[in-house]
Amino acid sequence: MDENILSSWEKWRNQKLADKDLTAELESIKGLESEIFDRFYKNLKFGTGGLRGVIGAGTNRMNIYTVAKATQGYSNYLKKREDFPSVAIAYDSRIKSDVFAKVAAGVFAANGICVHIYPELMPTPCLSFAVRHLKCSGGIVITASHNPSKYNGYKVYGSDGCQITTEAAASILDEIEILDIFRDVRELPFEEALSQGKADYIREEVVRDYLNAVASQTLCKDGIDKGVSIVYTPLNGSGLRCVTQVLKDNGFTNISVVKEQEKPDGAFPTCPYPNPEIKGALELGLRDAKMLGSDLLLATDPDCDRVGIAVRNHEDYVLLSGNEVGMLLLDYICKRRIALGIMPDKPILIKTIVTVDMAKSIAENYGVQMIDVLTGFKFIGEQIGLLEMNGEDERFIFGFEESYGYLTGGYVRDKDGVNASLMICEMFAYYKTQGISLVDVLDGLYQKYGYCLNTLHNYTFEGAEGHQKMQMIMQEMRKTPLKRIAGRNVIEAKDYLTGINKLPKSDVLKYVLEKSTSVAIRPSGTEPKLKIYLSISAESSEAAEKIESFIVKELEVLFN
Repeated sequence: MDENILSSWEKWRNQKLADKDLTAELESIKGLESEIFDRFYKNLKFGTGGLRGVIGAGTNRMNIYTVAKATQGYSNYLKKREDFPSVAIAYDSRIKSDVFAKVAAGVFAANGICVHIYPELMPTPCLSFAVRHLKCSGGIVITASHNPSKYNGYKVYGSDGCQITTEAAASILDEIEILDIFRDVRELPFEEALSQGKADYIREEVVRDYLNAVASQTLCKDGIDKGVSIVYTPLNGSGLRCVTQVLKDNGFTNISVVKEQEKPDGAFPTCPYPNPEIKGALELGLRDAKMLGSDLLLATDPDCDRVGIAVRNHEDYVLLSGNEVGMLLLDYICKRRIALGIMPDKPILIKTIVTVDMAKSIAENYGVQMIDVLTGFKFIGEQIGLLEMNGEDERFIFGFEESYGYLTGGYVRDKDGVNASLMICEMFAYYKTQGISLVDVLDGLYQKYGYCLNTLHNYTFEGAEGHQKMQMIMQEMRKTPLKRIAGRNVIEAKDYLTGINKLPKSDVLKYVLEKSTSVAIRPSGTEPKLKIYLSISAESSEAAEKIESFIVKELEVLFN
């Protein structure tokens, strides 16, 4: 094994570590070269998504030392740009989230940065809101979103309430990399930071202001049946308080919460993969919905920035994808804004490049301009900020991404599961009052604009070897560009690593095929996965699924 890796492991073993779990873990891997290698072969990657990794000991793990080092780097970055910087902090229900949040608060405070931290776990959009509401220089939220329980993460935000840009991430990384993880970090115990006035808890009024901002997005206050029966699951995450409160405040009181998934629990005992995109995470919610005969099932991920839904269709329940919900919301928002006379001049929809192509047809039908951005909601938030700088923020009416993220207003600059939950319930009630189901509305959209199947396929590549294999796959696909996929000619091959349409460079390949079909391939920035996005237009769902099967089989040969 590389001497530097062994040296790093020994360095950690010889420290008097504040977290005894880390000491025990380091001893347990003695003599296990592959285990030592995976923990120390690199530093946990820091980028526009901040940090994300498995909780544990080592430089390639999430622990109090990697969190503290990242925070010291972020502190140095902020202090070079402002005389009196301040930050907001939030955290979710994950294992050690509260510990990591308080460690970070202590590092900021020790560096003379004023800290505002939520006194309890809060959804990620609450952090974006607090940064702007409290006029902070930036902020962090401790979360690994929808990853399995062994993960945690550290998202970094700028003063605009968006996740940091590529340029800011590079500058912060430069600050982090020059630090020794044990020698160069200034720290203050959290309780001392509070007692010395260097940190304080975010007031309840800020939460109330956030919920009022969410409620201001409603497009149908009266004239609809708000007695619809709703089953909600926060998947043992941070959404319980805000989602149920905003629904009740706006007339949706017939809410049943899935008992086993109600309370915060970072082990996620009933759904090992707490992702509302996956049917397995919704099984208990579907059980309750069927038992109660409920109309609608809502599920938010652990940091409550994503929402998945299932709707009753006769005697069964239909799970709708992120693309389908996004198209339904887009159509509903346009329809209601026009009816209320509040559609702005030159309205704008913002979506990501891997989100359903059919959204453009819906937008054009309503005279809405569509802006495509790179994968990641931060790029949608960035566009809202640019509109605001030009005094045109009222033009923004909706932003969404295929991975179940939605936003209808500029009060935050990140996807918002609380806002989406309210808008979905309102949309559902609006149509139900007319005797129409969301499935019927979706079928109507397909009849009007043509059927379009959009699917996501994930391929996992764990550990150092997996990371290298993903890189090799992308390199080979660039070296030998695809000319045909499943018998369809490639009309255009887009390599976003070269920079397209003035977008930042990104490791994404998108193939536009004949017959209105597209394939996008990219490594995840937050998980050890290669993601394949398919958009297939066809005369029917059966025909589209058949084409999808051919494409997937052909691509999988390249990944083996």
